[in-house]
Amino acid sequence: MQRKVNVHTNNVVKIWTGNRKVEQSVLNLGKFTSVIKLSAFFPFKSAQGALENINAVSEGVVHADLKLFLETNLPSGGKKKAMLGVSDAKLGAALQEELNLSIQTGGVVAEVIRGVRLHFHSLVKGLTAQAASKAQLGLGHSYSRAKVKFNVNRADNMIIQSIALLDQLDKDINTFSMRVREWYGYHFPELIKIVNDNSTYCKMAKLIGNRKELTEEMLEAIEEITMDSGKAQAILDASRSSMGMDISPIDLINIESFSSRVVSLTEYRQGLQEYLRSKMGQVAPNLAALIGEVVGARLISHAGSLTNLAKYPASTVQILGAEKALFRALKTRGNTPKYGLIFHSTFIGRAAAKNKGRISRYLANKCTIASRIDCFSEVPTSVFGDKLRDQVEERLAFYETGDAPRKNLDVMKEAVVQAGEVAAEIKRKLEKKEKKKKKREKRKLEALSTAEGDDEEEANGEAEENGDAIKKKKKKKQAAEEEPEEEEVLTNGVDEATPSKKKKKRKSDVVEAEPEADVTQAEKKKKKKKKKAEEEDE
Repeated sequence: MQRKVNVHTNNVVKIWTGNRKVEQSVLNLGKFTSVIKLSAFFPFKSAQGALENINAVSEGVVHADLKLFLETNLPSGGKKKAMLGVSDAKLGAALQEELNLSIQTGGVVAEVIRGVRLHFHSLVKGLTAQAASKAQLGLGHSYSRAKVKFNVNRADNMIIQSIALLDQLDKDINTFSMRVREWYGYHFPELIKIVNDNSTYCKMAKLIGNRKELTEEMLEAIEEITMDSGKAQAILDASRSSMGMDISPIDLINIESFSSRVVSLTEYRQGLQEYLRSKMGQVAPNLAALIGEVVGARLISHAGSLTNLAKYPASTVQILGAEKALFRALKTRGNTPKYGLIFHSTFIGRAAAKNKGRISRYLANKCTIASRIDCFSEVPTSVFGDKLRDQVEERLAFYETGDAPRKNLDVMKEAVVQAGEVAAEIKRKLEKKEKKKKKREKRKLEALSTAEGDDEEEANGEAEENGDAIKKKKKKKQAAEEEPEEEEVLTNGVDEATPSKKKKKRKSDVVEAEPEADVTQAEKKKKKKKKKAEEEDE
């Protein structure tokens, strides 16, 4: 993306008077360039700089680069003061306040900027339409990524989805429970009057099944579900004298399976409510402490986000959720509503009829303060929410008894001190966790390094063993090459009749052949001595 300044004269203003003429001139490059000329152009040096500038523009803040660019290129001298056309009214007001310029927004300016965007690649030398579109796309992606990026632990989107699902589950569970009551009521109609709770009724229908098979052995199981021994005995007595119709086994199977589904949905709803409570404690702890998790989540969901709720004034928070009644009252000139979603809090229900409007206005004021603290505080704590709740309680007591409540300044001073202490403790815990993580990472790295060293030593030892084995093989080969010559010599000395084909023999064979040759020579000598001795005796 690029920044530019378009300077035009009074003749230009006359040309842009008619809408049709404006559209035709904007679409035609020749007419547009004859009226508009590029005075100055300053490309961004990096993608990070472009992102910072576009963020400043979106928030209506004058960036230092934009200020320097305008001060450098806008004409300062002359009789007539230069007029700057700005498409964004918020940015125009900021420029007018900071640079003391005459600003024009809307009308002609919007059409001129539209033409500049359309023909920008033709106005700037060396810039193609493809390169400009790529730059715009890259900046758009980075801008969207920066806007979407948020803290995972402070995500209010999960609260919005959870409260919507919770409301839907309440409707579905009520509908399904009424269906079970009507279906099982044909078989055991007396159970409807004894058990009023929907989830308890579904559990009982699943447990009892056929009422004729209900015995005193099942009394303990019934008492565990109803948490009342009198009700358990009443159910047992009613089953014996019930006016219900008989039911087939296949119908009982379907009723039991549907009842189990309703029971599982009820258990899931309880788990979802616990999840919502924990999430509200992370995202908006002060609002949850003041008005409750469910009502606070409904306020966030209706506003769209915690940031939007923090931006609302107290008068809007007071009637949030009663928009139809408000507009109907404005249309018919009747009385406007006094409260919206905050009516579900306990404070308004406890107040007298004449004080409901007063306490709702006071409660909306405190809800706005709590939402702003939750939105913009770095460390989430519920200290301010508890103090604000105490203030509402004191105001409610003041309306009833006349006891003067404490001043807001004194209460907020106490809350600031306590919040600082709690934030310090949370920071210490986080630092300890980070230190533990670092120690674990160091241990893992040391273990990996030692394992790598052991692997290297093993590899070196294997290499040495392989080298010794290779040397031994070479020695064996040399010995095997020398063996045939020795074998030939031995065979010639011992037995001349042996064939010359047996040249290659092992060392063991050669060693065994040598003692055999010595033995034959000794035997021959002994025989000769015996013959000589015999001849001498004769």
